[in-house]
Amino acid sequence: MATVLVASNRGPVSYVLGEDGSLDARRGGGGLISGLSALSSQDSLWVCAALGEGDREAVRRGVGEPGTRMLDIAPDVYADAYNGIANSVLWFLHHHLYDIPREPVFDAEFRRRWESYRSYNRAFTEALAAEAAEGAAVLVQDYHLALVPGQLRELRPDLRIGHFTHTPWGSSAYLRMLPDDIREELLWGMLGADELGFHTWGWASTFIGGAAIDSADGTAQGSLRSEDPWRGVEHRRRGGPKRRTRVAAYPLGVDGEELRALAHRPEVDERLAGLREEVGDRKTIVRVDRTELSKNILRGLLAYRELLTVHPEWRDRVVHLASAYPSRQDLTTYREYTAAVAELAGEINAEFGTAEWQPVLVSVQDDFTRSLAAYRLADVALVNPVRDGMNLVAKEIPVVSEAGCALVLSREAGAYAELREDALTVNPFDVTETADALHTALSMPASERADRSKRLAAAATALPPQRWFLNQLEALRGN
Repeated sequence: MATVLVASNRGPVSYVLGEDGSLDARRGGGGLISGLSALSSQDSLWVCAALGEGDREAVRRGVGEPGTRMLDIAPDVYADAYNGIANSVLWFLHHHLYDIPREPVFDAEFRRRWESYRSYNRAFTEALAAEAAEGAAVLVQDYHLALVPGQLRELRPDLRIGHFTHTPWGSSAYLRMLPDDIREELLWGMLGADELGFHTWGWASTFIGGAAIDSADGTAQGSLRSEDPWRGVEHRRRGGPKRRTRVAAYPLGVDGEELRALAHRPEVDERLAGLREEVGDRKTIVRVDRTELSKNILRGLLAYRELLTVHPEWRDRVVHLASAYPSRQDLTTYREYTAAVAELAGEINAEFGTAEWQPVLVSVQDDFTRSLAAYRLADVALVNPVRDGMNLVAKEIPVVSEAGCALVLSREAGAYAELREDALTVNPFDVTETADALHTALSMPASERADRSKRLAAAATALPPQRWFLNQLEALRGN
């Protein structure tokens, strides 16, 4: 039985099924995986979903990494829960992305998918309940598993349950778009936790402010107490005892030493040499994103085009290195967005480019090696999401940039709370302001740029993944 359990949609390892029937295990990356490495597999367990045929085959064969349990959830249930609800409803709510005159529509099909989402969460809940030792700590990750804390509380009231949301939390106005019963189920699911974590206090306080419930099922009311350090939601359900769910902020940082080591591998050196040859002695504006609708890549490109229009002195003196990793291409909206990014980049190159200069070098593929090379080359980093839980790219580029970079940062990124003093902050919807900020960044003296970059890097590495994870675990055990 495990004393520390983590639950997330994606696990630390995935399997690829070869033509000969062999299974190849591939280790994943990211802050959560790095954070969990602080624990011993002897007393911890990571519960995750089987995402592809390789993963499902591994479950069928009983193949697995020590300290990991994969759940083979029915493909149709998984598709409804992951794409139909988590990514098409909850993601849009929390990022305020709906095209309101047309969306959302909560009809019978939505409720059918919500039942799949409930079942998907239940599969995790039952696995956690079966694997957890008495009084174990369970840390549930993200909006995919928002119902697990409440379900798990009913099965195993002895457990210490935490939930961390890696996205923003939607405003009350957006959450109230949900049908009342679904909204309450979502909130009661979250309030099953002893502690809820968010990347910033802004997202945490938004949750507290929108967590009011007053129905036959129970009552809940957010509390921002000034007389003690406790902040969260007080609630009572179905006539049971009053409970309190603490709400806290844990701003995930980067492991500077590990990131610099990754950025100086031979394959990155080779890619950097190729980029230097393409860029020449020009300055660089670097951005790295998944092609998420929230990342605001199109307005970033429009701002770059306005920069070249309003400040023609930058023509042939700057190159925009844009990495756009395709994301959720099984959804039509995302495929169209990815295509629009490539199309707009092509238009800018056609409008301003010359035989010797291509203004935008865009890579619409998953290429982390190229991204690290671009990080090292960055004079300016552009991070302009319309809404983002954190955005680690804003923290990574200053850590790796060799000459030091100026950061143009959206005020709607979670990273803004920590980096705003040394960043050039912008309204992500204001293309002209963003173009002006790019001009200021490109014009910044090298010494000022280097000084800002050092302070940004210090802030970015203040809470590296292992410490981020352990702080939550210690708070949960002491809650």
